[in-house]
Amino acid sequence: MTDEKTSAPPLRAAKGDFRWEGVELRAYKDESTAPFKGVSRQTLASDPNLDAELRYFEVEPGGHSTLERHEHMHSVMIVVGQGRVLIGSEVYSVKPQDLVTIAGWTWHQFRASADEKLGFLCLVNAKRDRPQLPTVDEAAELRANPRLAEFFDFARP
Repeated sequence: MTDEKTSAPPLRAAKGDFRWEGVELRAYKDESTAPFKGVSRQTLASDPNLDAELRYFEVEPGGHSTLERHEHMHSVMIVVGQGRVLIGSEVYSVKPQDLVTIAGWTWHQFRASADEKLGFLCLVNAKRDRPQLPTVDEAAELRANPRLAEFFDFARP
């Protein structure tokens, strides 16, 4: 059953373990288009009347999202686990209830700790641009920063 003004159901009941009724568990991205490790996604709310999309991402222990940037910004709420996030040229430790804001055109990447998953809600524009991956030169510049080089090696055994 849906509200007459929207296509979203009035309730998406939780099924436990961060899964919801009527929400497909999907791959994060096409593995051939961008490097990442152990990430899934669920779109919880996407409605033209909202002009935004609420998604839940889960990063397996030792996994990471794609290092990318794009025009649109993110608001991210950590809901389970611990890890680290790269935002621009800074690395932050994150835990449940931390709110992360990523401005447009800012390099960012999430990494789960080695021993527990990292789950977060992500609010973005419904219409958004495609992510850009770093060029070889941009990646080398990021790795030249010792703090960032350590972050990129964080998930390696």
